[in-house]
Amino acid sequence: MRQFVHNRISDELVRRVAMVLVILFLFAVAGLGTYATVVRAQPAEPAPAAAAPDSTATPSPAASENYLTWSIRSLGWTYSLAFLFISFNLIALVAMMILALRRENICPGDLADEFTAHLDQQQVQTAYDLARNDESFLGQVLAAGLVKVSGEGYDEAIKAMHEVGEAEVMKLEHRLSYIALIGKISPMVGLLGTVHGMVMAFQVIATSNSTPEPAKLADGIATALMTTLVGLMIAIPAVSVHDMFRNRITRLVMEVGSRSEELMVRFRTRNGSAKS
Repeated sequence: MRQFVHNRISDELVRRVAMVLVILFLFAVAGLGTYATVVRAQPAEPAPAAAAPDSTATPSPAASENYLTWSIRSLGWTYSLAFLFISFNLIALVAMMILALRRENICPGDLADEFTAHLDQQQVQTAYDLARNDESFLGQVLAAGLVKVSGEGYDEAIKAMHEVGEAEVMKLEHRLSYIALIGKISPMVGLLGTVHGMVMAFQVIATSNSTPEPAKLADGIATALMTTLVGLMIAIPAVSVHDMFRNRITRLVMEVGSRSEELMVRFRTRNGSAKS
């Protein structure tokens, strides 16, 4: 019962984390839109009427533009929203995997102790109910083993435990695969922005009747470089976290396998003595 309540709390925490991330994403989109509107609404400083035009002078808006403004302008609306969406999904997936891969959700020690105590007292049905009502990895594996061991023997119980274990591992890896997908998609979006930015730069050269202005060429090059940078900044943590989670899943699954066989080994002795 304690484990069931704990799992309910964990599920509620996952939903709250997802809700907070969605709200933050909406605020980020709204803030980006407001920021872009304010930047566009700023009037340009009028040039002095008596002053002769100087081709070497740097425009004042570009000179006062900070790095954040330049980054958002270089990315543009399309790539900014795309990278925001990808990054918030990555954060949500990482938070859910951290909650799902806690030891008490995979191989709780309290469950193993209570399960052993019931078996020591010959309360097999109580041990089965305890494992079946527990939503942890170990609980599902033990419940599958007890179903088979009484009627079909120890070997069939181990086989059933392996099948349930593979199903539980598939559930964990299914969510983990989305993190790997983000690690692959993010640099592809950055590469798309690179190509797009270079096309913009060459378009300026192709459509210019004279030597193109460096500032106009810099817009396309900035888009190319900034999208590549942001794409890699998302992909590198995603790939790193994916590998760390995969290693943790492997370690916990091995622990569940050894722990479950250790708890069920007494039935092999009973079956062997019964056959003899």
